[in-house]
Amino acid sequence: MKKLLLTLITLTAFTVSLMAIDNNTVEIVYHGSTATVNVAENISQYVTVSSGTSSDVRILQDVNFEGTDITAKNTTGEITYVLSGISPNGSFTIEGVFKQTIELNDLTLNNPYGPAINIQNGKRTNLSVKSGTTNVLSDGVDTLYNGCIHCKGHLKIKGKGTLNLTGNNRHALYSKEYMEVKNCTLNIESAAKDGIHCKEYFLMESGVVNIANTGDDGIQVELSSNEKTGITTDHEDENTGNFYMSAGTLTISSYQGKAIKADGVISYSGGTRNFPASDTEQLATIKTVKAGEVTGAQPVYNLRGIKMPANTPLKKGSFIRKKDLIIVK
Repeated sequence: MKKLLLTLITLTAFTVSLMAIDNNTVEIVYHGSTATVNVAENISQYVTVSSGTSSDVRILQDVNFEGTDITAKNTTGEITYVLSGISPNGSFTIEGVFKQTIELNDLTLNNPYGPAINIQNGKRTNLSVKSGTTNVLSDGVDTLYNGCIHCKGHLKIKGKGTLNLTGNNRHALYSKEYMEVKNCTLNIESAAKDGIHCKEYFLMESGVVNIANTGDDGIQVELSSNEKTGITTDHEDENTGNFYMSAGTLTISSYQGKAIKADGVISYSGGTRNFPASDTEQLATIKTVKAGEVTGAQPVYNLRGIKMPANTPLKKGSFIRKKDLIIVK
């Protein structure tokens, strides 16, 4: 179902356009030093745009929004922000507390003063790279933020388009929590620090990722400050510091640190890797013990993330203890 859109022309007034956009959609179109923000009528009460027509677009999603008008295209009822156009001095900043989708649709965006895309939302964000499009993002120096794309929460990058990133400040792609990549072509052309930097875990399910010209590591995965867990089903609520690759093609070149560095374990179950396998670093160690060894003072978790009771004899299988992967024979 489509609704008449609302175009924000001042901080308090809207005007009705003759165009139409899908429910639950906000369209942002960049035109050099200006931008047009179009808000679907059904969600206008939940979206506040504080930037007017500036190319530094700032949007607040209301804390009372819990999803609305679920459709076949939008099974969760969350808001989708569609970004397109060109700006040599623009940015996109979004704040909120609910899951959301950001769709890149032939976007060229450079912010000389900070992140090109700044996601100040601690929930899951789907970053959808629309099929057939090429999107180019670059940032400027701002010590408050860590990436050309800076995400406060979980970041899932998907789609069948192309995303080219340059990180002039620190990392090209940064997520404070986990990160997943699927289907898209991701080209990190250069970064002052890491090409990709995330916490909790990193998962490459498919697609093509090319990382080059980084001042530190190609990919770095850290443990977050939350309590460490073991590997969990579908990686939900996981905090291992692990790197996973199950398919796709990953190429890492011209880096100053390691190709991949992880606080946990680096694991490949498929895909093509174009970088020296020896030029990686995992801080977790793999220890083999005999069945019957009891858990000690340090917490031990099974691979479902369940904490084992203290002084429990370990049976055959795999367990996580601190930064160690324990194989019990």
